[in-house]
Amino acid sequence: MKIKLDENLPASLVGILSKLGHDSDTVPSENLAGESDGQVWQAVQRAGRFLVTQDLDFSDIRRYRPGTHHGLLLVRLHAPGRNALVMRVQSVFESEDVTQWESCFVVVTDHKIRIRRS
Repeated sequence: MKIKLDENLPASLVGILSKLGHDSDTVPSENLAGESDGQVWQAVQRAGRFLVTQDLDFSDIRRYRPGTHHGLLLVRLHAPGRNALVMRVQSVFESEDVTQWESCFVVVTDHKIRIRRS
């Protein structure tokens, strides 16, 4: 799976996701850090990548309707510290068949995964 990690996630996830077989990179690695959400979204879609973010601006399912994009994972943890984020995202990518999330809107919390399909 081709993944783009937003700037609000630890860059160490690139190596972790790569070891799990995913083609991963980050918003900052493409000089998109600090750019508007719209610019980031357009770049992610042009690259055909699945966006992983904590940014609530991407939480509007009407705007990011399943089936209209390459996939979006919104991570919403109660205490989103660096280690908690790494552990939860790694756990999800190890335990779930994330390749089935193409074009889906997915929300991951501390204890749940909600998947909206087209």
